[in-house]
Amino acid sequence: MASRQGGKLKPLKAPKKDKKEETDEEVAFKERKKAEAEALKAARDKALKGGPMGGAGIKKSGKK
Repeated sequence: MASRQGGKLKPLKAPKKDKKEETDEEVAFKERKKAEAEALKAARDKALKGGPMGGAGIKKSGKK
């Protein structure tokens, strides 16, 4: 007779990852990405606040 196992098996625990030291290049890269994200968010907020960006939209002719 084959034995049956009910329910899900628990996943095996992964070994803990060692904390690695970040180089100066990695730190600078993260800072640059963070600054770009903040600038993008500020530009997005400004665009949403200002309404239509530049034109009057589609011009309609005077003819009917």
